[in-house]
Amino acid sequence: MTEGAISTLRLFASNLRNGSFKRIKARSGVREDLRFHDFRHICATLLLSEGVNAKVVSELLGHASITITLNTYSHVLPDMQDSAVDAMEAALGTIS
Repeated sequence: MTEGAISTLRLFASNLRNGSFKRIKARSGVREDLRFHDFRHICATLLLSEGVNAKVVSELLGHASITITLNTYSHVLPDMQDSAVDAMEAALGTIS
């Protein structure tokens, strides 16, 4: 990425954080103390809880490794384990 592109990206991030994001929050009626990062966390949690593959979520978040995603969002995984057990029982039930 060129230095100019990086500068533009920084300006965009700063504007989003300081201007646009505040207006978006005000119009949507969410709590004023929510940060952009909180919405990112909410998005990842919702995607994982809806069964979206952790690798896909990791890529959307821009994590360098799926390990980062799994370590950060492991609180979502216990429910997913129950779903995996149900799926295995359903699959094995069709065999017999």
